[in-house]
Amino acid sequence: MENLSRLKKVDLRKIWKSESRDFTPWLAQEDNIKILGDELGIEIDPDTIETEVKIGSFNADIVARESNTGRNVIIENQLESTDHDHLGKLITYASGYEASYIIWIVRVVRDEHKQAIDWLNEHTDEDLNFFLVKMEVWQIEESPYAPKFHIVSQPNDWKKSMRRASREGLTETEIFQLNFWTAFKEYLDDKKSDLKPGNPGPRAWFSIPLGVSKAHLETIILKSKGRIGVKVYIPDSKELYRCLEERKEEIEDKFAHSLEWMSKEKNKYSQIVIYKKVKLSDESKWKEYFEWLSEIAENLKKAIDRPLKECLNRE
Repeated sequence: MENLSRLKKVDLRKIWKSESRDFTPWLAQEDNIKILGDELGIEIDPDTIETEVKIGSFNADIVARESNTGRNVIIENQLESTDHDHLGKLITYASGYEASYIIWIVRVVRDEHKQAIDWLNEHTDEDLNFFLVKMEVWQIEESPYAPKFHIVSQPNDWKKSMRRASREGLTETEIFQLNFWTAFKEYLDDKKSDLKPGNPGPRAWFSIPLGVSKAHLETIILKSKGRIGVKVYIPDSKELYRCLEERKEEIEDKFAHSLEWMSKEKNKYSQIVIYKKVKLSDESKWKEYFEWLSEIAENLKKAIDRPLKECLNRE
């Protein structure tokens, strides 16, 4: 049997001597912020990143926006143990910047501060989402350093959404949609899927970013028609839709399925969609439907990736 190497944890200060001069600029780089976003399940737009932004009498380490919704993101870095001072700053930043995603990255998590973040997530609505993240770096023998973001506390989307449902008095269909998408997101998280949707809501669709502003994926449930589906949603750009339609054969060949192509001339928006007939009332089949939705969405995302980027470059 071959000898196996061992992982060893690296002292963060060996790599980043200063939070402001070393760690923050490192994290603000596109590849590194993507690693963080992938771990948290949100897509942080690298083009919106600013560092050391003044909010009141303090400076926030990193501010940015979430790609799919445009909501504000704040990141506070602390390569030491959590403390009351930084917890207070987080709440100040959330208020002063009207942030929806507040991320606290630390070296050591004290129990009382984990409990505080858990409490904030329990007692705020879905517009406020607090993440407590432990920063780690690992190495195998003399290999390059490997960063690891370990989530210690995060929002409970289902509890927040159900509180909203109770508060707003949602219809039976809306509650069904909320439950379906909440279960679907849990399925994607357990699967560690590359799909990174936002928070589940009481809607017939669930948005999944494509990394561009002019189009995104949506998974769909049409309860009254007994159908689920996946579509590329293009709200405004007729030119982008036409360019993609010109490459219909290429996209469908790679996707290995036929698609329905509907332009904005006939609808409020353009869309490229595929549907499946299902029995949504049978919850025992939901996992089967989640498998189909995730597989179709992943494959459609791959099939359209290159044509989408090339069409956008033509505009």
